[in-house]
Amino acid sequence: MARKRSRRYREMIAKVDRQKQYTVREAIETLKQVSSAKFDESLELACRLGVDPRRAEENVRGTVTLPNGTGRSVKVACIAKGEAAVEAEQAGADVVGAEDLIEKIEQGWEDFDVLVAHVDMMRAVGRLGRRLGPRMPNKKSGTATDDVGQAIREIKAGKVEFRVDRQGNLHCLLGKLSFDTDKLIENFKELYQAILDARPPTLKGAYVRQLYLSSTMGPGLKIDLQDARSLVAG
Repeated sequence: MARKRSRRYREMIAKVDRQKQYTVREAIETLKQVSSAKFDESLELACRLGVDPRRAEENVRGTVTLPNGTGRSVKVACIAKGEAAVEAEQAGADVVGAEDLIEKIEQGWEDFDVLVAHVDMMRAVGRLGRRLGPRMPNKKSGTATDDVGQAIREIKAGKVEFRVDRQGNLHCLLGKLSFDTDKLIENFKELYQAILDARPPTLKGAYVRQLYLSSTMGPGLKIDLQDARSLVAG
């Protein structure tokens, strides 16, 4: 059964060219112009990568701190003890605890966006793996660390994680549509460079196959790959 689109969405689609390959600037400005939501929409980057995520060496993931932040308030929970717990509180963690917090999460509490854990607590945190899945603290994303204060400050400042899904697609937040266009482009450049840097060294053929920018309630606009690469190169 075909999905029924709202009149607002159909009117918005009529204002864009779904066949065109937009420059990054054109796409951002177009999404700003057609936006009609009553809230500040987010801007998201979506990539279709030429990788096979079933192969460990092609399971692309990484982190990057966006220079202009995400515009979103991130709720951070931290599992730590002693001095590390104090550092977490001083860095702005919303919730700090040790075994008590682990037990609370086991019982179903998940009122947080990111969970950070001190490395000394990871053995105890391990039992949360099945419940948390990809939200589980780990060293690669910097959420399992011996410097929880620094990790929390970076997350609050706009650090985001990107990770390819099972279909070879990658989605990541770029900021709010209300941001100045140049600031969104700066965020795009930082994120896209990080994605390019994460290319598996053994991969043959095209790495980034398709690139789209979209807003929360808006259409996805296809990006000219040459323009995207020229931005990070220049």
